[in-house]
Order: sequence, then C-alpha cells, then structure tokens
Amino acid sequence: MSSHQPADPAYAERVTASFARQSAMTTIGARLLAVRPGEVEIELPHGPGICQQHGFVHAGIVSTALDSACGYAAASLMPADAGVLTIEFKVNLLAPARGPVIRMVGRVTKAGRTISVVDGQALQPHPRDPAQTQVVATMTATVMTVSGRDDVRG
Repeated sequence: MSSHQPADPAYAERVTASFARQSAMTTIGARLLAVRPGEVEIELPHGPGICQQHGFVHAGIVSTALDSACGYAAASLMPADAGVLTIEFKVNLLAPARGPVIRMVGRVTKAGRTISVVDGQALQPHPRDPAQTQVVATMTATVMTVSGRDDVRG
C-alpha cells in the first residue's frame, strides 16, 4: 500500500476516465482493476490476439500494459491539469506470460514535481501451484509530469 498523497482529490475518477480513452489498452483487452494513490492495477487476460509464436503473451504487450500501470500510478499523484509521459523504462522478463490472466501493478517509488520513478510487476498464477503468484516481468519507469499542454492532460 502506498503512503503517497494525491494532489487531486478526484484522482481515481481522472485516472479511470483517462484509461477508458486509451485505445491501446482496449485493443489488447486490458482492464483497470484498482486505483490508489501512487498505485494502479491492470488486468490483462491471455488471448490469441496478443501472443507470440509459442502461445505466451508477447513481451511487447506485457511491456505495454506494465507501462500503463506505471504511468497511471504516477498520474494518480499529479494535479488535475497535469498529464504524464514515460521518458524511459527498463523491463526484465522473468517467466513466460501464460496467464490465464496477468495482473500489472505499478507503484510510485519516488514522486517528484517533474520526474517520478515507478516500479511495476506483472504477476500470474504460478503454473505448478496456482495458489501462488509468479512474477512474469518487472519494470522500472521514469515518468515526466507535463503541465500547460492541452494535448497531454490527465
């Protein structure tokens, strides 16, 4: 759980509305699960349209959904008139993304006025013990706050 305080009391509604406008998430079938100050969860169901040749969710799709989780985690702490853009990320792919559902969690590690650092994890049920969770991928993202631009808003 995050100890960050959002700048906008309506942060959850703003993040939810922005996620609904993000056609990339609709295209891959991702759904917003939770929005908390400095933390966002996104669910990505496994499906044939997002897989690579071996039947695993493609690394690019996993990275895309993790990037959104990290970006929205940062956005949850920003003022209502600000948006965020990822300026850099590093992904470690740790296990094949089999699903059936992959949960992306983005958590703000360091919130800044201009630059924030966010860590993400992609999680799935462990293939040998579905009661356990397996980490599929991790991400560290650097996210920039953008203010004063109508084309980059919450």
